[in-house]
Amino acid sequence: MKAIWKGTVLAESGETIVVEGNHYFPPDSINQDYFRASEARSTCPWKGLASYYDIVVGDDANPGAAWYYPEPKEAASQIKGYVAFWKGVVIE
Repeated sequence: MKAIWKGTVLAESGETIVVEGNHYFPPDSINQDYFRASEARSTCPWKGLASYYDIVVGDDANPGAAWYYPEPKEAASQIKGYVAFWKGVVIE
């Protein structure tokens, strides 16, 4: 699987985990050059507190387009640190 935005591969892995229709990519499969930590947070009742990344490709930024659970609840422990995408990032 690949996560692509603006023609740039942000992450690539054959071992994503699908949860609620979202592919979560292993932490070591993302290209850190395009990720900037965000202050954004959200809470899922069963997964816990999510943290976000802004995606930056060249001069273009996509705020909060990637998220992950640094310390998920037990029910979602398999996706700890894994990264998922939205906001126009194409998964193929």
